[in-house]
Amino acid sequence: MKKMLIVLLILSVGMVYSQATTAEFVGSKKCKMCHSKAEVGSQYSIWENGPHARSFETLKTDAAKAIAKKKGLKTSPDQAPECLICHVTGWGEESGYQLKVDPLDKKAVKVNDDLSSVGCESCHGAGSEYKSKKVKAAIAEGTITRESVNLLTISEKTCTVCHNKKSPTYKAFDYAVRVKEIAHPAPGK
Repeated sequence: MKKMLIVLLILSVGMVYSQATTAEFVGSKKCKMCHSKAEVGSQYSIWENGPHARSFETLKTDAAKAIAKKKGLKTSPDQAPECLICHVTGWGEESGYQLKVDPLDKKAVKVNDDLSSVGCESCHGAGSEYKSKKVKAAIAEGTITRESVNLLTISEKTCTVCHNKKSPTYKAFDYAVRVKEIAHPAPGK
């Protein structure tokens, strides 16, 4: 009986552990594969031509350097965690943007470069669990929920994580107006 309880305990822990997987960041270029055609809404090109796609580059400007100096930062803005939290994808997460990546690991370098912006996953959640057509079809059919694969529902709170008074470049943020400026819905939605 005791052995049976131990086996059941091990199986239970294994099942819980297998369900507690954490989604990983894959980069916006993975989104491009399905979200670039006009018939699905051209979401990737809308993002690519918007301000979020260039968010990391703004940290390299003289204006950003002046703000960092005024704030007393000891590093340049493109190296400062205080800035990176809102200017890259997945900062502080194991699979998110990293300051240093092994230059010999070509795949890691490529993904990290792709995470050096406010990318799709900054708002929609780390994409490793929802990036496949099969999963997206299951969401559309209602056989699985968006939340079950870490696909986040966008709200004002999504934006105000960064667009708030803590930002040294804060401007009044009107969610209803600003969300329309970056809208990229699927046709018919």
